Amino acid sequence: MKVLTVLTSHDQLGDTGRKTGFWLEELAAPYYRFKDAGIDLVLASPKGGRPPLDPKSDEPANQTDETRRFEADAEAMDALAHTVRLDSVSADDFDAVFYPGGHGPLWDVAEDADSISLIETTLRTGKPLALVCHAPGVLRHAVNADGTPLVRGKKVTGFTNSEEAGVQLTEVVPFLVEDELVRLGGDYSKGDDWQPYVLRDGLLITGQNPASSGPTADALIELVTKTVEAGGTTA
Repeated sequence: MKVLTVLTSHDQLGDTGRKTGFWLEELAAPYYRFKDAGIDLVLASPKGGRPPLDPKSDEPANQTDETRRFEADAEAMDALAHTVRLDSVSADDFDAVFYPGGHGPLWDVAEDADSISLIETTLRTGKPLALVCHAPGVLRHAVNADGTPLVRGKKVTGFTNSEEAGVQLTEVVPFLVEDELVRLGGDYSKGDDWQPYVLRDGLLITGQNPASSGPTADALIELVTKTVEAGGTTA
């Protein structure tokens, strides 16, 4: 089995002069879940090469056993340094797609035509899609075959307004994930701030925050295994 992981290439936190990017735990925890399940991984980003790491995600308070393992893993760091360009990949070559979060995706991946096409094609061809934390926000322009918002009527979660307020970036981000999913007609729900919370609706899996990244990957592994074994979609 083969899973595509899509990371951000955006490193500027609005007009603050501070850096952003992807959140390390949201890559590291799923990375080892996938590897331990025998899944082949390909990392991609809009610009290719090394995607920017949100420096806050590498601060001691936000490090985990998995982030430390990832940063000491030469193979993992090499894969991160050589992500392929998003416009060079095809959903046909993968069994599932996974999007880690961090604030970066709100600026670039959410508006990226290749990402939007990848999301739509993945689900329309019966393959699972999982997104965690801020990454559910990249669904904002994706639509169903009839042109309606992809998330309309679907059970979804993502980084909450109160979590965004907790990191004091409510006025910095281009949009709030919770508000956007609700605006699009998603059946949005959430757990307690900073606690794991994962939802699945058909082939779509969403996780609320960094703590949800490992459980989101577990849910994707279970679903993609069933899908591949069945040779078709898993509703």
